[in-house]
Amino acid sequence: MAVFRIERTAPLSPDAAWRRLTHWAAHSAHVPLTTITVTTPPPTRVGTTFVARTGLGPLGFDDVMRVVRWEPPGAGAAGATAGRCRIEKRGRAVAGWAEFEVEARAGGCRVVWRGEVRPRGLPRPLGPLATRSARWLYGRILDGLLGR
Repeated sequence: MAVFRIERTAPLSPDAAWRRLTHWAAHSAHVPLTTITVTTPPPTRVGTTFVARTGLGPLGFDDVMRVVRWEPPGAGAAGATAGRCRIEKRGRAVAGWAEFEVEARAGGCRVVWRGEVRPRGLPRPLGPLATRSARWLYGRILDGLLGR
């Protein structure tokens, strides 16, 4: 099991960062050997599903994901509200979840990405390696999507 937390700031509005983070197919550009396909019609909402296919030729696996929380950033009675999204991983090879929060900060926004990745069949002693790998991979995705 790999549990991780990543935090970034970006000179983007929360809405712009949200649009980039929730453009699921765009994640493919930052994950080696992976193509992401949204399998439900737009717009994204609770229930949206997408599949990350990682592999080379016929060898690979599908990471099936479903949006279970969808709260875009907006303006509430007390001012700007943070956006929150949670995704559950339901693939046969990888289980777990990922969630991110986008909130306004002076000069841009702050993004906090948390997750748990459970590669099926991974021996427990390799857990720390899985955590470092997940932190690196999701940090790469976040940096790429935010233009860092």
